[in-house]
This record gives sequence, C-alpha cells and structure tokens, in this order.
Amino acid sequence: MIANSLASPGVRAVLLLACMLATTAVAAQNLAWISSEKNNAITLVDLAQGKVTATVPTCKRPRHMQLSADRKQLLVACSDSNAADVMDVATRKSVRRIPLGDNPEMFDLSADGKTIFVSNEDDAELSFVDAMNGKPTGQVKVGAEPEGVKVSPDGKTVFVTSEVANMVHVVDVASKTVRKNIAVGKRPRRFAVTPDAQELWVTNELGASVSVVSLKDYSVLATIPLQLKGARASDITPIGLVMTRDGKRAYVTMGRANHIAFVDVASRQVTDQVLVGKRPWSLALNADETRLYVVNGLSDDMTVVDTVRAKALVSLPVGRVPHTVVLTD
Repeated sequence: MIANSLASPGVRAVLLLACMLATTAVAAQNLAWISSEKNNAITLVDLAQGKVTATVPTCKRPRHMQLSADRKQLLVACSDSNAADVMDVATRKSVRRIPLGDNPEMFDLSADGKTIFVSNEDDAELSFVDAMNGKPTGQVKVGAEPEGVKVSPDGKTVFVTSEVANMVHVVDVASKTVRKNIAVGKRPRRFAVTPDAQELWVTNELGASVSVVSLKDYSVLATIPLQLKGARASDITPIGLVMTRDGKRAYVTMGRANHIAFVDVASRQVTDQVLVGKRPWSLALNADETRLYVVNGLSDDMTVVDTVRAKALVSLPVGRVPHTVVLTD
C-alpha cells in the first residue's frame, strides 16, 4: 500500500513540491547581504552561484547591519533616516522601523535582543533603545565621534570607541555610566572579542595598528603594527575586524592600503596579506570559515577571499559605497 501510494501521481507531485520549497528555503538563506550607502538599498549575493540576485530597498544611507539572535530578522542602521530598518530575512521585506537617534552608524544588541546599544556620532553619546517599542531608555556621554559598539560576552558592559578622543569607553549597562576610559591608538574604530573572553581587539584607523586590551583589568596588552611593503603608514587605515571561532586568527581590513591582513592571534604577528578592492571596509566569514567576504567602499564591490590559500578569488559589484556585509549561510 505504501509503495503504491508513493507511486501515485498525486503523492509524487506533493513530494516534488515539498522538495522544491525546501531547496528554495535553503537557497534563500545562502546569501550575502550588503548595505549600499548611496543606493539606499541592500544588495543580495547568492553565495553558491557567486552572483547578485536581488536588490532590496531600505531606508536612507544604510550602514551597519546585524542579525537578530534567532537570525530571522536583519537590523539595518540608516544614518540619514535616524532609524533602524527591521527586515524579515525570509520575505526580504521591511517589517518596521526603530528610531535610533541622530546619525546612527554602529550598534550592538543585548543577548536577549531587547536592547539596542547605538553610537550617535553627532551627540557624542551611547544610546540605549528598547528594541520592541523603539523608545530610548538611556544615554551615556562618551568622547567625540563615537563609532564602534560591542557588548561584552557577559552582557554587563558595552565598549564604545571615540575617534576623536582615541579612547575605548567602558560603559556599565546596569548603572549607565562610564566605568573606565582606555587610551588606545589614533582614531579607534571597530572591535572583536577573543572566544575565551580574555581580550578585546580594537582597530586604530590613523594609527595603522590594532590594540589588544585585557578584559580582566582593561590594560593595553599589546599594539600590533600593520605594515605593507611599498606603502606609507598613512595609507594603512584599518577598520573592519573579524576573528575565527577558535580564536586562532584575526582578519583586518587595511583601508587605503587595499589589502586584508591575516593575523595570528597567539603570536600577534601578520602572517599573510591579500590584495582586494579599493578601501576594504567590512568583512565576514562564511560558516566553515574557508571564505572571507570583503566589502570595498571605494571600488563599489565585494571580494571573495580563499582563507586557506590566502588568495582573492573574485570581486562582484554590489552597489555604490557598500558599507557592511552580513551572511545568512
């Protein structure tokens, strides 16, 4: 009876449709989402096919993006809309807007997803925003031109860079106060935390370096210089930073030097450098960490890098002034 039922045209059609839908769902998730500041849009790249498949409109001047904890929604900070566009990943449509204050650029989410911590550059503040109702729940004054925002692994602290003060501000979440100011390199930008939660890495754009900060006592443990043969120090402007899950390697964008630096975390030494597009900005690793996707802000493209061979594979056009790449793979 079962064999006969499976052989019937009606059942076969249902099974075929189910397989098609499952395949479509998997394909829909295997994407790179790239915010494009000048297009007010997000470019979608199919990771398997290696090509642009769609462009999704969003709010004005989209910049930093981050997935919700359940990976079902994508939050997009739009600086000229003073809001976050919340997009449903499955339908690729905006479901609501969350006010984020003046000129938001970077943000991070609390572990429970209830609070958005956002840097407001014009106001020199870190804002706390309720992710459900969009209402501000607090502001903390920090140094001028704050940008990078990172929540500590235990959720009790938020780190904020000040580009002008050359500091990392340590903000206590419960009291909404600055607990410590850490002097790092010139014009600090972005963060990464080692998987063992022992170190905070900070890129210094005008210092051509990465600062390594202890999360035990907030002392600066080391400064990693970034150099490139034939390039002046002023041409090396690191911004983006991502670390492997095992904490053994970090990848750093070198800005105007148009390269990605591979850094051995234990020795704090640069092991490889890969030429990509003009002014690499943001970057992301795929699920098995064999591919690094690098957004190049001045060449309007994204370079795919083979991390095993330390080799650039291809560059794809992804809109005018791309800012951030997020993967749903």
